[in-house]
Amino acid sequence: MSDALIDERALSKLKWRCRRGLLENDLFIERFFKRYESSLTERQAEGLRQLMDLSDNDLMDLLLARKEPEGESVTPELLEVLGMLRTPL
Repeated sequence: MSDALIDERALSKLKWRCRRGLLENDLFIERFFKRYESSLTERQAEGLRQLMDLSDNDLMDLLLARKEPEGESVTPELLEVLGMLRTPL
């Protein structure tokens, strides 16, 4: 995974991929992009993609810290981005 910044096309695709069914999740993700989109790396984008593979309810539990990630699918990239998403304004 690279620490290079993602390009505009990849960023656009990632934003589309991050659209969720729960408004609460969308609010976290919108805040994340406002804060980090200009400095988002390929590695962080991969962590965000991994989080987007979760169901809306599981994602919400992680974002609100009601649960912590577990299992073999947990990667350093996922943990980094989850921390970024949880960071308050």
